[in-house]
Amino acid sequence: VQLVESGGGLVQAGGSLRLSCVASGFTFDNFVIGWFRQAPGQEREGLSCIASSDGSTRYADSVKGRFTISRDRARSTVYLEINALKPEDTAVYYCAVDGTPGCAVVAEEYDYWGQGTQVTVSS
Repeated sequence: VQLVESGGGLVQAGGSLRLSCVASGFTFDNFVIGWFRQAPGQEREGLSCIASSDGSTRYADSVKGRFTISRDRARSTVYLEINALKPEDTAVYYCAVDGTPGCAVVAEEYDYWGQGTQVTVSS
């Protein structure tokens, strides 16, 4: 199982980013993919998840309205679009895969993780 995130970078507050998570080594349609982030000195925070089979999604309350998760089954890729970026969005963003049914943004339920991509938002 391999997950590779990309799309992070340095952006100004108010801007947008689209993060990508390319998955390989497992049957994409049978799993849930989640996005998390971790800022320095803080615990990992669950953001959103998507069931690759039917596209059902879930969002943490803190990101509803600004974050959008989507997937491209043909490319085995899950995206996280972040709009109206704020300095407090600065963190390393990770995607992870969960082999159990149901989409939940709980880190303990995820089995495999990518290496993360850094997002830095300047004010």
